[in-house]
Amino acid sequence: MIEEIRIADLGVIGRAHVELSPGLTVLTGETGAGKTMVLTALNLLLGGKADAATVRTGAAGASVEGRVLLPAGGDALTRADEAGAEVDDDGSLVLVRTITVGTEGGAGRSRAYVGGRSVPQAVLGEIAEHLVTVHGQSDQARLRSPAHQREALDAFVGAEHTQTLADLRAAWAERTRVQDELDDLVERARDRSREAELLRLGLAEVERVDPQPGEDHELTAEAERLAHAEDLRVAATGAHVALAGDPDGAAVDVVSAVDLVEQARRTLEHAGAHDTALGALATRAGEAGYLLADVAAELSSYVEDLAADPRRLDVVHQRRAELATLTRSYGSDVDEVLAWADTAGRRLLELDGGDERIEQLRARRDELDTTLGELAGRVTASRRAGAQQLANAVTAELAGLAMSGADLRVQVEPAQALGPHGADQVEMLLVPHAGAPARPLGKGASGGELSRVMLALEVALATSPDSGASRPGTFVFDEVDAGVGGKAAVEVGRRLAMLARQSQVLVVTHLAQVAAFADHHLVVTKSQAAGVDVVTDSDVRSVTGEDRVRELARMLSGQADSDAARTHAAELLEQSFVGR
Repeated sequence: MIEEIRIADLGVIGRAHVELSPGLTVLTGETGAGKTMVLTALNLLLGGKADAATVRTGAAGASVEGRVLLPAGGDALTRADEAGAEVDDDGSLVLVRTITVGTEGGAGRSRAYVGGRSVPQAVLGEIAEHLVTVHGQSDQARLRSPAHQREALDAFVGAEHTQTLADLRAAWAERTRVQDELDDLVERARDRSREAELLRLGLAEVERVDPQPGEDHELTAEAERLAHAEDLRVAATGAHVALAGDPDGAAVDVVSAVDLVEQARRTLEHAGAHDTALGALATRAGEAGYLLADVAAELSSYVEDLAADPRRLDVVHQRRAELATLTRSYGSDVDEVLAWADTAGRRLLELDGGDERIEQLRARRDELDTTLGELAGRVTASRRAGAQQLANAVTAELAGLAMSGADLRVQVEPAQALGPHGADQVEMLLVPHAGAPARPLGKGASGGELSRVMLALEVALATSPDSGASRPGTFVFDEVDAGVGGKAAVEVGRRLAMLARQSQVLVVTHLAQVAAFADHHLVVTKSQAAGVDVVTDSDVRSVTGEDRVRELARMLSGQADSDAARTHAAELLEQSFVGR
């Protein structure tokens, strides 16, 4: 429910505070007084498009603030919580919309706030769709749409039907996903086959060569040794002679490093008896001798093992060539080749499983087609049963709306193809009076007839005991009385009052016959400020008693003080109370 709206610098409204109540509230006033701006403000709060041109001339911007009461546990409360809004303990929520005028006539900017939190404009609409239904001239145009007519029928049929529709849409969404994946797999089957063949060739080559981790680096080192075997032997032999002497005695003049260090050790050890420092150095010289002897022994072993083997070198070169073929195609070294082979093996399993996946998807698609057929059949059956009930309910309401002899027919025919909304095409046809042909709402109904059909639909949806429709808590009607008058206008007011027993109803009207049924009557007028028309807080007032009679008299005759008009207005009020 909407509790209040505060407006600043919007159109002719300088500043206004509109308090709303449960039941039926009507908003009246002279043409151009600002009623439209009240609805524009409400539209902004409900997430509508902002237009900087609506900002009051001379103002830097406009703002609209509203307080709404959220039903406990409802979708609107859930969406507000998701947006991070602060909701009062009693469930009330503050919505704010601002519009700023851009510099040098620019478009300006609009901002939205929910419960003190800045949010995208769309969030206001997402919250509002669970709270308010707005009916205006554009909504009459939507009533001409077969899709809108189908939605009205679905809302009337009930909760079980709504759940079946939800199941059907979910199955349709999955069926679409499955078909998309299947189409993609089938379309890319040739590419997958080509990719799999290339992977098999590569894996077969890797398996044939059978590289080992780090093998290429080890072979590079071995090839280097084999290619320079003689140089290595000469160097190792020379170093061994320098350290340990010539074992063959050929180099008699060479004194080995091991002998010289041993000589130094003995000299130091002999003198160490007189100085401990030299004794410590003698020990270290001995350790150096042991280290040199070990190096000499390893050099001797190295020379014995070193061999110049041209055949082995050829084998190493051949093996390196095989490995190079792999690394040119699958990696910079053998380790990367092995990593590629591991990844390629897993990918090949996926590709080889593609045909199996295609069969699985086809089977799932067939299952979903069966499910969709069953769900669509149930939807069609419930629509056809509900169509007659809805037609009867709306026809009865139209008779009360001074359209005696009018008949609404709701046809449910097979659609060209099954879709997310079922396999039906829903169309409403109106017989405006006895003897007239039935014509689609979208082609033959006048604006006044559409207004009454729309109202009759809402009353039927809100009041029928067979309807499981879940309706918003607030209805806003703009020009619902367009094209009607006299008795029809009285019946429009009566139906609005009936709808207001179930929900909060706000109506902008020019007809006294409609306004007389209101539980609360608000009048919008204009004042003059510095020679410019403006609506202020004092210009939006609730009228009761004699003030209300005067306003109804003005609406009837244009003369608020006319005795005849006042008498007629009083009669309208009396009849409205009796007729409820």
